[in-house]
Amino acid sequence: MKILLLRTITLALITCLIPLSKAFSQDDESVVAAPLLDEEVMPNYHYEYIPDFTYEEINSRVKTMDHEMSFELNDRIFSFIQYFTVRNRDYTKMVLTRKELFFPMFDETMAKHDMPLEIKYLSIIESGLDPQIRSRVGAMGLWQFMPATGRMYGMNTNNEVDDRMDPELSTEAAAKYLKSLYRMFGDWEVAMAAYNCGPGNVRKAIRKSGGKKTFWGIYNYLPRETRSYVPQVQAMLYILNHLEEHNFHPKDPTYVVEYEKIRFDRALSLDKLAELTNLCIADLKTLNPAIKNKTLPESNRSMALRIPKSKVPYIKKNLAWLNDSLNNAPTILLASNMEMQSVEALAQNIRQNGTTYKVRSGDVLGSIAQRHGITVTQIKSWNNLSSNLIRVGQTIRINSGISGNIASTQTNSSGQTTYIVQPGDSLWIISKKHDGLTVEQIKRLNNLNSNNIKPGQKLIIG
Repeated sequence: MKILLLRTITLALITCLIPLSKAFSQDDESVVAAPLLDEEVMPNYHYEYIPDFTYEEINSRVKTMDHEMSFELNDRIFSFIQYFTVRNRDYTKMVLTRKELFFPMFDETMAKHDMPLEIKYLSIIESGLDPQIRSRVGAMGLWQFMPATGRMYGMNTNNEVDDRMDPELSTEAAAKYLKSLYRMFGDWEVAMAAYNCGPGNVRKAIRKSGGKKTFWGIYNYLPRETRSYVPQVQAMLYILNHLEEHNFHPKDPTYVVEYEKIRFDRALSLDKLAELTNLCIADLKTLNPAIKNKTLPESNRSMALRIPKSKVPYIKKNLAWLNDSLNNAPTILLASNMEMQSVEALAQNIRQNGTTYKVRSGDVLGSIAQRHGITVTQIKSWNNLSSNLIRVGQTIRINSGISGNIASTQTNSSGQTTYIVQPGDSLWIISKKHDGLTVEQIKRLNNLNSNNIKPGQKLIIG
């Protein structure tokens, strides 16, 4: 009987010592029952010290904080401070490892738009600072834009590129959108609420509250998720300004790789670019998160890529041959039908179906024929022309099939085989048109220092 009474008293004491944080939610399944005394209890050598704190301590710290946005502590904000410093410390630690990647850029953008710097904490609640995260309803990126709202701010999406995942584009869009919401409601807390649930729901809450225009004035009339949204932002604002007081010491934070933007103006594969420049593919992916499948399609050819600064001088110096090689990467995306086609198939298509030429001022059929190493009769036949009359802007078909290849490849009196460069040709495509010929051989035979060639140029190929 004494043993049973002792066990009952001991279990009651252990139950009383369960941390307050476990009581955050009444239906929290993470509360684990205390072990029976006759079970072996192993010591925990991985204990992390979590400092105790009171409401009054947090309140005194908040009052001394330098912040532009309205922030007064209440029970709701305090409960989220408890949550992120006690129950879900791992989330806060994850954010700390990522914040140096984005906070400097956030601060620069907010300052440019004359906005409170505290707005950047909203991105922590939206995405956990993950530029490629997708919500269950289809919102994407650091600031969780839906497709329609993204398009309103110039961010477009296709199968290969999603601008909502571009940190700079999405941050600029978020700043503009939040500033428009602030102009609409005149309060940054209310603007953040509208960012979460939409301005329509905020207007409805203002009406139901009898015309109140502060977040806490309309709090009870907002959607449930939005009532938690703004307090979480403010909790993170407090925590990231008082890390030491809660025993947070960021380990191995990730810093942004210094970069410069380079426009290649063509479809390309990030894998191929990394291979040609000895770049780390992981760095390329991190710097260009909007490119979903490591392929930049023809439809986005004007998009500038972020390149690690250490490689920029080399790429700029060798841009000509890199462009030629990237243009003929193992696979490219064709804008016409958005399908992947091998470069070998592309070269075969050029050989079989030819190319086109747009008539310029001063052109006649004779000059066009001479430029492409063909005859006027061939041009007229391929284009069903009954006369030699052509007009500026007219598209002329130039076949590169059997007749065209015979005309463009010639053997001179010295026994040298020459080739007349056709529109759309590159050294790589020319090499594929002639078995056993390589790009390096063409360059050596013609004393070429780069891969730049132009239509009508005569090249020695054998």
